[in-house]
Amino acid sequence: MQNKTIKILGLILILLAIVAGSFFYFRYQVYYSHGDYKSIRMFKIEKGEGSRIVSENLVQEKLISGKWYFYYYMQTHDLINKILPGDYQLSGNMTIPEIATSITQEQNKFSKITFPEGWDSKKMAERLSANNFSGDEFLEIVKNPPSELTGKYSFFSLLPEGTNLEGYLFPDTYFFSQKFSTVEITGKILNNFDNQLSSDLREEIKKQKKTLNEIITMASIIEKEVRNDEDRKIVSGIFWNRIKAGQALQSCATISFILGVSKDQYSFEDTRIQSPYNTYLNQGLPPGPISNPGISSIEAAIYPAQTNYNYFLSDPQSGRTVFSKNIEEHNANKVKVGL
Repeated sequence: MQNKTIKILGLILILLAIVAGSFFYFRYQVYYSHGDYKSIRMFKIEKGEGSRIVSENLVQEKLISGKWYFYYYMQTHDLINKILPGDYQLSGNMTIPEIATSITQEQNKFSKITFPEGWDSKKMAERLSANNFSGDEFLEIVKNPPSELTGKYSFFSLLPEGTNLEGYLFPDTYFFSQKFSTVEITGKILNNFDNQLSSDLREEIKKQKKTLNEIITMASIIEKEVRNDEDRKIVSGIFWNRIKAGQALQSCATISFILGVSKDQYSFEDTRIQSPYNTYLNQGLPPGPISNPGISSIEAAIYPAQTNYNYFLSDPQSGRTVFSKNIEEHNANKVKVGL
């Protein structure tokens, strides 16, 4: 009888140990476990997604080790209905409580902002302002970049002293926290440009005995003139040949930049405006970029196509680029497209 009692007590102790162990293991997983994805990634929560869907998505993205651990924490801390839709910067190195805190507090949300190729800094500032960031501060930094930026990114060493940031604000989709300062926002954009300008591209610019400012200025014009990769390289060849021959570039994009207005065709008076950016009156490139070009236009400026074309125009109806070998063909093409 005594042996039987001892056995029963032993079993009870074993069961209690198992229960206690399971409890502490579960609690450990809830409070201290991590996901397998250790880098930082953006995690999106759509409007209407509750704890169940969010927990499943967190597991799928390898940010947590198990959905029930997450769901238990949210339930026991009264957070089930407090998840906020938005974009969040998360990592598998974060614990479940840290993730829960991030996705239930407004200040931890990120704003997704896209800057299209060819936008200038003024348009970028307007989009920042529309997302509750300071567009005015951004423009001031563009005009007078602080040393904490110019000394941080390697491409600045290739630019003349006093260069502003127009042209070097790489167009892309970014995620900015409302906690970011304007300097941090600008830094993320410049860091992207620095990464996009690979060592091979830098070496090729140096090999051609061109400056980075010349390349980005040319790329900014190409970006505004034509739409597809092949046309960009052809236009690049036309423009570099004009510079080599001592001809004016005669780029309508530079007139648009001066006027702040886009037209299908500019008048003779428009092309007479006195400005160092007027490539009808002045030979060579303007003093600096007129837009912020994407990588395709930058590569086109570095690797122009050699053709027999000397002129081009954009069909206002289709947007197609029409090339010509001589002025007679060019004038005939203008008539064909109604210019």
